[in-house]
Amino acid sequence: MKARIKQLAKQYNKKTIEWRRTIHANPELSFEEYQTSTFIQSVLKKEKISFTNGWAKTGVVATIKGNAKSKKVIALRADIDALPIQEKNKVNYKSKNDGVMHACGHDVHTANMLGTAAILNQLKDSFGGTINIIFQPGEEKLPGGASLLIKEGILKNPKPDAIIALHVHPPLAAGKVGFHPGMYMASADELFVTVTGKGGHAAVPNECVDPILISANIITALQQLVSRKADPTIPTVLSFGKINSTGGATNVIPNEVKLEGTFRTFNEKWRAKAHKEMKKIAEGIAKSMGGTCDFEIKKGYPFLNNDVALTNRMHEAAEEFLGKSKVVHLPKRMTAEDFAFYSHQIPACFFRLGTGNKKKGITSGVHTDTFNIDESALELSIGLSSWLTIQELTR
Repeated sequence: MKARIKQLAKQYNKKTIEWRRTIHANPELSFEEYQTSTFIQSVLKKEKISFTNGWAKTGVVATIKGNAKSKKVIALRADIDALPIQEKNKVNYKSKNDGVMHACGHDVHTANMLGTAAILNQLKDSFGGTINIIFQPGEEKLPGGASLLIKEGILKNPKPDAIIALHVHPPLAAGKVGFHPGMYMASADELFVTVTGKGGHAAVPNECVDPILISANIITALQQLVSRKADPTIPTVLSFGKINSTGGATNVIPNEVKLEGTFRTFNEKWRAKAHKEMKKIAEGIAKSMGGTCDFEIKKGYPFLNNDVALTNRMHEAAEEFLGKSKVVHLPKRMTAEDFAFYSHQIPACFFRLGTGNKKKGITSGVHTDTFNIDESALELSIGLSSWLTIQELTR
């Protein structure tokens, strides 16, 4: 089986690279992936793989049924949306859409699952059970396509026994993959804070209520939430990345200041408590200084939990397919992923695909305007994804 999968991975490698380049050149933002969805469907039709569409409008789910008897169901997932970034790479498959780029590797994820689907479809006589391959929209934007698909019943009739996905990882060299059992990625909430005071001439601050000064105090005080109130065993991040005032100048105190930030952690009880604490601290400071504060929290993705038993099996199976030197253990990350929604419903494994190559100058991180991959990773990914799926179906 291993030799057959590797043979098919070589056979479909060129197609998979072509699919990746087509998707990369035609990126679409979250929940606007209409051409991408149409392209995915066209490939599935050519490969004679059945599918349903219209999931959260642009989502597609391919279904492959093994010919042996089994009731097992395994789900695979690829996200299909791009980011609002202007690409600076000089490649012949550069983004054709101004200000939109596959800077997080979702083109790779989608092409990988198309190649994996093609391989698994060739091997239907070798396994039983059902494989549902989810091409999911809107990973990059709240509320997250995963949460919408779950509400639409993606994990019902039949309910998958497990779900597996991969994500590109530029720091890891192409040819390697990484796993982390247990809690792996943080929850992520968006913070939108409006501080209102009383503007006026900066030369007479005594006649004003300075929202900039109030904001500075709020930001400083909120850092104590992490340094003094968070359990040190629970990784926690609170960062503000944007501050804007309305109508201020060198000699003008504005009426209003807006702050935007992110709160991330690994514990749902602490997350809920921190939400209340942040609002209480900010509103109290604003009031004590004569202003007001509107503190809005948009609750985002939960922490991502890799099922320990499933992930350990996947790690061992990857070592068997690639060799032990090609499989590494990864540390926790404070980044977030909407795949986390699935991980709170059924056993899940989210692993990393090495895509970097220092010798080729392929070192840019995700969410940058020069992100790219060593495409040799694709032959490995479609082979490994197929192997992991069959191993789990036939165990």
